[in-house]
Amino acid sequence: MLSSQESDPRVMGWMDGVPPPPEKRVTVAAGDYFAFPKSRWSVCHIRDLFPTVEVGRALEAPSPLDYPPDHELAEIRAEIDSLTFTPMGSDEAMTWEGSLAANYTDGMLILHKGSVVYEWYSGCLTETGKHAMMSMTKSTVGLLAEILIAEDRLDDDAQVTEYLPELAGTAFGTATVRQVMDMTTSIVFDENYDDPNADIWVYSAAGSPFPKPPSYDGPIGYIEYLQTVEQSGEHGQAFGYKTVNTDVLAWIVARVAGTSYHQALSDMLWRRIGAEQDAYFTVDGAGTPFAGGGMSAGLRDLGRLGLLLLNGGVLNGERLFPAAVVDNIRIGGDREAFAKGGFDTLAGASYRSMFWVFHNDNGAFAARGVYGQTIYVDPMADMVLVRFASYPQPKNALIDPTSLPAYQAVAEYLVAAHSDSNN
Repeated sequence: MLSSQESDPRVMGWMDGVPPPPEKRVTVAAGDYFAFPKSRWSVCHIRDLFPTVEVGRALEAPSPLDYPPDHELAEIRAEIDSLTFTPMGSDEAMTWEGSLAANYTDGMLILHKGSVVYEWYSGCLTETGKHAMMSMTKSTVGLLAEILIAEDRLDDDAQVTEYLPELAGTAFGTATVRQVMDMTTSIVFDENYDDPNADIWVYSAAGSPFPKPPSYDGPIGYIEYLQTVEQSGEHGQAFGYKTVNTDVLAWIVARVAGTSYHQALSDMLWRRIGAEQDAYFTVDGAGTPFAGGGMSAGLRDLGRLGLLLLNGGVLNGERLFPAAVVDNIRIGGDREAFAKGGFDTLAGASYRSMFWVFHNDNGAFAARGVYGQTIYVDPMADMVLVRFASYPQPKNALIDPTSLPAYQAVAEYLVAAHSDSNN
């Protein structure tokens, strides 16, 4: 397999030239636009491949991010790059800088006590670019739902059908909003990305905005597909990571907000955090955004979102939503139910409101997406870490053994450095 350096899109020359030579083109028509190593270009160019809708930022200047003087920032970066840690299941030390390449990192942002202490771009990503968030998108949905709950506009104990009567008679018709939010629904849906016949690919085919082949007789669009999902057991007994839960929740959020999901996200969050760039979603043929994983955004804007989560709803001294929103996420979900989900690298963790809660000594929680995406919030270290990546395989279980100890090493360094500076 090509290394991170060998598969760098700039080295590979994808889409260079006007027009690019056939062997350097990345197209939907070829069918391999998300196969490695082309995927390392595609994650920054989703809008070049698919129709999208915008998550608009405010017209005002973006909210500022605090930076130390350049010489201090360079010194901190050098110290972080040289940090060492031991990956899970290994007895060989690795440096932080080495972990960036090992995990095919495209962008890394670390904030400590509200200030940027590390910012790095590689591969397809630049500071003005946008990158696919994958399933970190789910956490925006969970966050909006928690805001609506705190505002008494959404009841998480209510049946889904109270908001979406269209789902009566489906698996979701017997579930509560909270069961959808925490993915403890029991539904027939296989999310094995390595299986070309898995339900996730059937769902993807339904959501494709392009014309269906004449032989296609399945649902058209995400909402039609959601109305076909069947129940497989009793809800609330086990955690099962199923993307369709998120699209149900986004439909609920949109219904309660009285607008499309991407507009709700803009109105309730993106404009209010002072984002410096618009974000965008891929959509199905009816213009419904793919809330389960279709959002792309800039690295620093996700840093702003992480700061908002770290500070319990406060950003730049302004409270954007009640503290109860983040408190309700941080308590985590049912840890016994989560243990049945088979996430071996996340022992002791749980899932709550589309966030992963680690229940470690630092109180860390995260938004996560396949191929290595994360917003990692560490309250004890007063740290937010945002990573974009394009790992060759869509399995964070292959990345966690390196990533999670690396994050902890940075957290410990920042705590110690701040302690030393106060002495």
